[in-house]
Parts: sequence; C-alpha cells; structure tokens
Amino acid sequence: MHPPTIWTRLHLRHYVRSGWPWRAALYLLSSAVLGPITVLTLVLLAMAGSVLTVVVVGLPLLLVLVLTGVPLASVERRRLLLIDSEPLADPHREPDRTGLTAWLRTRLQERATWRELGYAVLFGFLLWPLEALVVGSVLLVCGGLLAAPVMLAVDGEEARVLKMWIVDSWPGALSAALAGLLLLPVFAYPLGAIAAGRAALTRFLLASPTGELNSKIKELGRSRVRLVDAFEAERRRIERDLHDGAQQRLVALSMTLGLARLDAPDGPLGSLLAKAQDEAATALVEIRELIRGIHPQVLTDRGLVAAVEDLADRSTIPVDVDLDLPVRPPEAIEAAVYFAVSEALANVAKHSGASRAVVRGGLDDGQLSVEVEDDGHGGADTGRGTGLQGVADRVSVLDGRLRVSSPPGGPTVFRLLVPCSTPDTTA
Repeated sequence: MHPPTIWTRLHLRHYVRSGWPWRAALYLLSSAVLGPITVLTLVLLAMAGSVLTVVVVGLPLLLVLVLTGVPLASVERRRLLLIDSEPLADPHREPDRTGLTAWLRTRLQERATWRELGYAVLFGFLLWPLEALVVGSVLLVCGGLLAAPVMLAVDGEEARVLKMWIVDSWPGALSAALAGLLLLPVFAYPLGAIAAGRAALTRFLLASPTGELNSKIKELGRSRVRLVDAFEAERRRIERDLHDGAQQRLVALSMTLGLARLDAPDGPLGSLLAKAQDEAATALVEIRELIRGIHPQVLTDRGLVAAVEDLADRSTIPVDVDLDLPVRPPEAIEAAVYFAVSEALANVAKHSGASRAVVRGGLDDGQLSVEVEDDGHGGADTGRGTGLQGVADRVSVLDGRLRVSSPPGGPTVFRLLVPCSTPDTTA
C-alpha cells in the first residue's frame, strides 16, 4: 500500500471534510514566506559577489551562492510531507573526511547540488509568486464575500464587496457571505490539484534518480556490518563458554582421574582409569584446538601480527612473517584477515607441495593488504572447494577483495585487500 498523498485523497468523497484541503493551502501559502527569503538571499549574494573583490571576498560568497539550494532543498523535502507522506530521500552523500573543506568539496562535486541551485532560482523567481497568486486569489474571493456582513455593520449604510459591487442591505450581505461559504469547498479541489502538481514538480526536480537506490545500498551495507559484528560477538561468547566452562571441567575430570589412579590398586580398574585419563587429555587437546579455531586468545590480547606469527609457528612448513601494522585494525577486520590467512596456510600445507611460505603486508592509504605466497606447484582455484571461496565471501562483507594468482608450476600468491580506517597515530 502506497503512502497517502493529496493526489490519492483528492478523489475521495470526504476530501472536503478532511484536513487535506487545509494542508494544501498551508503548503502553497508557506511558499509565500519561504520565497521572498530565497529571492533576497540569491540577489544579495549575487550582488555582493559581483561588487567585491573575487580573490578576497567574492569567491567565498560565490560558493555560498552555489550552495544556497542545499538548505532550501532540505526545507522543501520536509515541507513536502504536508501533502505527500512518502519521504523524499536526501541525494547527498557523506564526505569521506571531517571538516568544512571536505564538506564543500563533496557538495561542489555532486550533481544534486547544482540541481538544487537551479531549483532555488526557479522557486525564487517563478514558483512562489504563482503559488502566492493562487492562494491569495482564493483568500481574496472567499474572504471578501464572507466579510460582507462585517463591512456593512461597520459602515452602517453599504459595503463594497470585492470592490466590484455595492451591497446596501442585510439580505444582500448575507447572500454574499453564503456564496463565499459555498465557494470554499468548490475552490478546495483546484487548490488541491495545484498543490499536487507542485509537489510532483518538487519531487521531479529534487529527487535523485539513484538517491533511493543509494540510500538502500547504504542501509544494506550498515546492516551487513551489524550482522558481521553480531556474528563475531556470538563466536566470542561461544569461545568464552568453552574456555571457562567445558575446558575447565575437562581439566578437573583429568585431575580427578589421575588422583583415582593413585588410589586404585594395580589391575583392570587401574588400566581403565588410565585409559579414561588419556581420553580426557585427548578431549582437552581437541577442545583447545576448537577454541583456538573459534577465536584465538592471542588475537584478542596481542593483535593480528602476533596471531599470524602464532599460526606460522604451528604450521607444518616453514613460514616467514613480515607484517607491518603500526596500529591495530578494527576487530572485525582482524578476525576476517586472521581466518583468511589461516585458511591460506592450511591450503599451502595440504595441497601446494610447497617447502616454504611467506606472509607479508601492511597498511597503505587506508587499505590493509596481506599476501600469502608459497613456492609450491600452483593450480589453486577458488571454485574447487579449497575454502578460498568462503574466504572471499567473508572479506566481501567488509568491502574487501580476494585475489589469487596460481599459475601451473607456481608460485601461488593469495592477496587480501580490505578497506581499513584506523586512528591517526600522528595526531
């Protein structure tokens, strides 16, 4: 179901009895207030920019003139809600950096800014006078007729109605007032139609062709990041539960079995206790590996570099690590890159036939780049079930990319590129 607008309500029987005619009148009448302010601003800025020195003062004034449409368009989007319940999305994008300079650069590069400037000129010099004329005519006609009895009472002898004819009796004055009252619902329909057309023109001029789509894409990106954060938080919770719960119980069980072995006599019971203790020790090793696979503690405590070095130490083939990260990336990026490197090193050990591998990378211009290279026989393919497709899907959630170069005969280069905004360490 579409949101209600004055155009959809204009065809209903109870339109006149609803509040929509008054909303249409208020929408058109508010232009008479906003229009002169717009005209005055445009004229003053244009005159000041042309009179004063361009290098010293005029250039900032011209920039302000260009940006005049931005606040006007913002007001128009809110004013449009009087007769159109569907919000008009803001087509402007957020600047990449903070500060006035970045904001100005972003706005001046957007087509929406120049479209809004054109709308401001059209609104200031053409639209609002027409709207004021329409509403003023309705108010003048209906108000003049309704005021006939009042004017006759004040004058005592006659009343000039709409400056067109003279009424000198109470029946005539009351008839004029009745005509004005009957004209109000008659005028409500053309007034609503004009307001609907004016709203359609505003939506056409101020709506960006891709504004709605960009807004949805941004919201999709934000919800995707929230899902990743929730997923990581759940992984961390499971890791804590296993570490503080199941692992501690297995340690206690292994110690209890060991004490029981000391007190048990030699024989079948002692052998069963020894076997049970060995099974408990094996389960403890496995659960520790599981905990490390969910979210290693070294990644939380010491960061990505230390976690990758720990992976290299546990690898079955020699791995050199050359990671230069002056600051820690965000947790979600650290986790994604860690598990990607873990998968890559696992593939190197299982499938590549390599004798050595190297992990290198660092931060460069807001992007984290990590490479895993081996001297194996090559032939790695993201579509052959090696887990690389899962890595690609995981980093794509963070707007990252996975690139794999693995010609027959090698070498295989597994490269991750992830946008990474980190605090400015030089500040």
